[in-house]
Amino acid sequence: MMLRIFLVLAIGLVAACTGKPQLEDAQLSERKLNLEEFFDGQVLAYGQFQDVFGTVRRRFDVEINGTWDGQTLTLVEDFIYEDASTEQRVWTLVKTGEDTWSGTAPGVIGEATGEERGDTFNWQYQIDLPVPDGTLRVTFDDWMWLLSEDRLLNRAYMKRAGIDIGDVIITFEKQ
Repeated sequence: MMLRIFLVLAIGLVAACTGKPQLEDAQLSERKLNLEEFFDGQVLAYGQFQDVFGTVRRRFDVEINGTWDGQTLTLVEDFIYEDASTEQRVWTLVKTGEDTWSGTAPGVIGEATGEERGDTFNWQYQIDLPVPDGTLRVTFDDWMWLLSEDRLLNRAYMKRAGIDIGDVIITFEKQ
């Protein structure tokens, strides 16, 4: 029992020491990410979740249909997992400032908030995430980087009860 407690504490300590992006990090390009432009229309995405040990636990594809009405960006995301299961999530994002956003989706606790800075977007929220045997309440610290006009890289750091549990890596391709 003591060994398990020690292992959990050691993993938590190592995870807490890992570096994470910051909006203040130096920009690596002159590109400017505008979510409403990138996600307006059809976008395909490919991703996977891996745990803190680096083991890939789940892969998925996502078809996204986005609509921008000048103030609200609606994203209809249709997930297809490697086991052929499916899920749909509908995000409603509202532009709250020149570079700031808030959003909601089923399962999201409260409101998600985000900020664009140059080619980078940071999106944070808590969600009851569907998993094969129920739901799991997790916190996302979601980072996106515009790699080109039609490609966006996403890395989302996931925590449960304040402890890192893994991350999701997704590439988005505007059609």
